[in-house]
Amino acid sequence: MDVKRRGRVWAGAVVAAVVVLGIGSYWFQPWKLWRDETVSEALPTAAGPQRPAGTPGGSDSPGGSGSSGPRTLARGTLISHEHATTGTAKLIRLADGSHTLRLEGLDTSNGPDLRVWLTDAPVKEGVAGWRVFDDGKYVSLGRLKGNKGDQNYEIPADVNLADYSSVTIWCDRFDVSFGAAALTPA
Repeated sequence: MDVKRRGRVWAGAVVAAVVVLGIGSYWFQPWKLWRDETVSEALPTAAGPQRPAGTPGGSDSPGGSGSSGPRTLARGTLISHEHATTGTAKLIRLADGSHTLRLEGLDTSNGPDLRVWLTDAPVKEGVAGWRVFDDGKYVSLGRLKGNKGDQNYEIPADVNLADYSSVTIWCDRFDVSFGAAALTPA
């Protein structure tokens, strides 16, 4: 092989390696493994329906509270799947009747395309639990806001909470759970 041809082969190999490296970097996003995103959201407050004083259920009537605060309906402790994950998941009904999922003390790895899902799948320990959450019914509550901290996810009004028994931090890019929690009534 002459020198000119050898140079073209090397140049082609370098170009191919750069393309593969670029695609691999985009797909895996390895820099996220070293970059934490911490979120510190307070529990949302929603004003409850206001009733005038002196009316049934008003703030001065017996047994009337005027506006009740947030109430935890179900909770669960996150377990690790593909990545070490800890924290607590809570389903909360706000004073206005809306619902939110709250993740408290979340600590997991960062990754590409992470989502928060409510699912009907059972939470299984170990590798057996990594891929079960997209097999049944689930609803995405959106992108994971950060891999650490306290954060809230609004649950759409048309979601029937009785249909869902668990929460997962789901990597949509690789179809795998980073961690999950079974929800039990509070």
